[in-house]
Amino acid sequence: MPHTTDNRPAALLAMGPGIADRLLADRHRARLADLTRTDPHLVAHDLAEPTPEVAAALAEAEVLFTCWGATPLTAEVLAAAPRLRAVVHAAGSVKHHITDACWERGITVTSAAGANALPVAEFTLAAILFAGKRVLHAAERYRRLRADHDWLAELDGAGNYRRTVGIVGASRIGRRVIELLRPFDLDVLLYDPYVDEAEAERLGVRLTSLDELCAHSSVVSVHAPQLPETHHLIGAAQLSAMATGTTLINTARGSLVDEAALLAELTAGRLQAVLDVTDPELPSADSPLYTLPNVLLTPHVAGSLGDELHRMADQALDELERFAAGLPFADPVHSGSLSHSA
Repeated sequence: MPHTTDNRPAALLAMGPGIADRLLADRHRARLADLTRTDPHLVAHDLAEPTPEVAAALAEAEVLFTCWGATPLTAEVLAAAPRLRAVVHAAGSVKHHITDACWERGITVTSAAGANALPVAEFTLAAILFAGKRVLHAAERYRRLRADHDWLAELDGAGNYRRTVGIVGASRIGRRVIELLRPFDLDVLLYDPYVDEAEAERLGVRLTSLDELCAHSSVVSVHAPQLPETHHLIGAAQLSAMATGTTLINTARGSLVDEAALLAELTAGRLQAVLDVTDPELPSADSPLYTLPNVLLTPHVAGSLGDELHRMADQALDELERFAAGLPFADPVHSGSLSHSA
């Protein structure tokens, strides 16, 4: 039943066109209406040039419930929201719309990055296990042969027993991948300049340099944030250090990998790749990535989609409930952490 008092916080949905209908089921809208004073069907697509209805709601809003496509919260936008105290982001990174003006104003922020990390980690786990079984190679050969064949001989050396997997970046997703890998008979290496030996031991991984990880892993999975210092983190030197047959998995950001150097290795047939992100985000129509038999190219689908969006909505609403009750966020975003996170 809805609250009968008026002390519920005023809220406003702010996200790109079409997102709210995918993010929020009827039960989410009902919960939103129960927790806040808001119209759960009013969605602000442009806070910089709002409609009169959105402008009135923004002027009263104490919390913004955002998702992909939210308007950057510049000083000008915030000036039109004098009562705003918090932003609850029902997705991962907040870097697109949370500005310095938000931190200067003392606005508290939370995101559903933890919920969004889960499907990416699950996608990565599947890719790692498929890579160990050389599924890309076997599927392509089977498609061409269409006949009986000595697969045991051809796939000699494949498998997921005592194979070494390298994780680049102990981000939320990287840590979840490490956790998902624990039941398997795999050795896991980690490169992350912010992790020390004691923490690596707690994670159950062996800390290495990036070059050592690339040289000794049969699968290298990238989970570092997109930062100036991580641009082309996996470059020509790291790629050439990988043994022939190594699989590179990138579900992070395309700019972390030197794509020209990677294409040279892939075209030569020396490496395999599972790429959910590229640089640019949409490869050119004539890119070899679409047709190379040793590449699995997907259109940035490792993150939340379909019913997985509801998991992000659930986490965001849990945080909104805490805010409405006067409690601190369970998973806050801090301005200082954004310099080394997604």
